[in-house]
Amino acid sequence: MPNCLVIEDDAETRDYLASGLRTAGYAVVAEHNSEAGARRLLEARWDVVVLDRMLPGHVDGVGLLEQMRARGDATPVLILSALNSVDERVRGLRAGSDDYLTKPFVMSELLARVENLCRRTAWSRETSLLQVADMQLDLRTMRVTRHGTPIALQPKARSSPAPCCWKACGNTASTRRPT
Repeated sequence: MPNCLVIEDDAETRDYLASGLRTAGYAVVAEHNSEAGARRLLEARWDVVVLDRMLPGHVDGVGLLEQMRARGDATPVLILSALNSVDERVRGLRAGSDDYLTKPFVMSELLARVENLCRRTAWSRETSLLQVADMQLDLRTMRVTRHGTPIALQPKARSSPAPCCWKACGNTASTRRPT
């Protein structure tokens, strides 16, 4: 069951989104502002985020998205917004959104877009985790673990940790699905 984080300030829209996504088989957590959404983003690994463009608080949806991308979070994001001008859509996409849907929206279209984003994510996760013996390298997050314990990398290794892992563990590598 894919995990979906919904960040939407309007209670009626948030409930509609959560209900529709749950009915379609998603595990949904819904938050009402950028601060709560930012906390949730750090607590778990999400398959997709549905993000309102105009959120109350210190940071709007685009600001939250920019923070995600700045820390290397590649989780697919669909921006949902009442701002429907071409300039606003382009701004959202350039900030790192994977898709942009304007309000009002039809649930079937939103679900099709979310399914598409999850399909791409599932494929990329299958090919983004490298394992050598007991060491794993997640190419999406550039995090290295050994026996499940994170390994702190030096700055040079963080920019390209793969050669360091292969040197430390040998030259045989395989890709495998994360558990």
